[in-house]
Amino acid sequence: MQIGSYQVRLEKRVGLSAGQATLISVLAVIFALVLFSAMLLLDRVSPLVGYREIFAYGFVSQSGISPTVSRAIFLLLSTIAFIIPFRAGLWNIGMTGQLFMGALAAFAVVLAFGGQASTNISLPPGLVIPLMMLAAAVAGALYGAIAGFLKGKWNINEIVVTVLLNFIAFWLVSEFIKEGGALMNPGGRGESFELPTSLHGPLVAGVPFTLLIALGLAVLVHLALARTRLGYEIRTFGHNPSAARYAGISPLLISLVVFAAGGAVAGLAGYHYFAAVPGVYKIARNYGQFGDLAYYGIISGLIGLGNPLAAIPVALLFGGLSIGGRFAQGKLHLRFGVDYALLGTLMIAMVAFQFFYQYRIVIARMETEIDGRVPD
Repeated sequence: MQIGSYQVRLEKRVGLSAGQATLISVLAVIFALVLFSAMLLLDRVSPLVGYREIFAYGFVSQSGISPTVSRAIFLLLSTIAFIIPFRAGLWNIGMTGQLFMGALAAFAVVLAFGGQASTNISLPPGLVIPLMMLAAAVAGALYGAIAGFLKGKWNINEIVVTVLLNFIAFWLVSEFIKEGGALMNPGGRGESFELPTSLHGPLVAGVPFTLLIALGLAVLVHLALARTRLGYEIRTFGHNPSAARYAGISPLLISLVVFAAGGAVAGLAGYHYFAAVPGVYKIARNYGQFGDLAYYGIISGLIGLGNPLAAIPVALLFGGLSIGGRFAQGKLHLRFGVDYALLGTLMIAMVAFQFFYQYRIVIARMETEIDGRVPD
């Protein structure tokens, strides 16, 4: 396209540094906030006032930081569960089902060792809590492995399989927590029994201890993918499955490993939200909302270019904006669902700006080329 004596064209990038990717993401966030300002104006709220309340509560307020971190932990675990298969060129859309199965398994452990009353627990909490986490990880891994086996053995589309498994897990949770279900609340309120105080996930500096697990897993997965033989095989399979097969890499083994590992991490996300987040400590009636929230792990993984470490700030941003948005909704009398609308706008903007991961805008004069505003 020619504008006056200048020509504007798209140019494919040869490479993209971490700094360039970060700057593009920052521009996408700014664009999303400007775009979302229209919704605030429709509710007769100044965007400056709205964003002040959102950011202050989500990232500064003492009462907001804890739920922000709790949500960020959940999002980070969901993102890692997506990234592991993604690096093998496979799509895990089943974090929701895997985390539900993890939650059911964790609560089944409590039921097996005494049930709802802390006085009846036959083992010390220091042993039951690790068993809950182990059960959650194993259940998530086994559920994820179903999709991995079908993909690796018969090349059945993993997206279709994992979505179907999500629906199955959703209704399994419903069966277990409804009246008459094995994990039902004695009050019959359509939710699971509440964990005894002794089995609440420990807090570290006021936030769930699962923060350390999520951060540790991000580092561990990053190192495993970058520096181990298995990580090399996963990355090779993701880049060129045909060449990987020729080199002797088993599609069945890779598919099983990445989906089982992703499912295990998703199972821990289920343990985290239903057994370690202050104020929850049960599989609540609105458990489906947490399952829907797991899908943001896909966006975080794509934005972070499949890097678990890059997903950490993205998860924190999404967590803070969703918590702050819910607070601003009540305080400023905004329309219902503004928190999810904000996340949706941010998600669309960041996905759209991924275009600039592949291309840059170049403004060319007849003699000299000048880079455009999008960083190269």
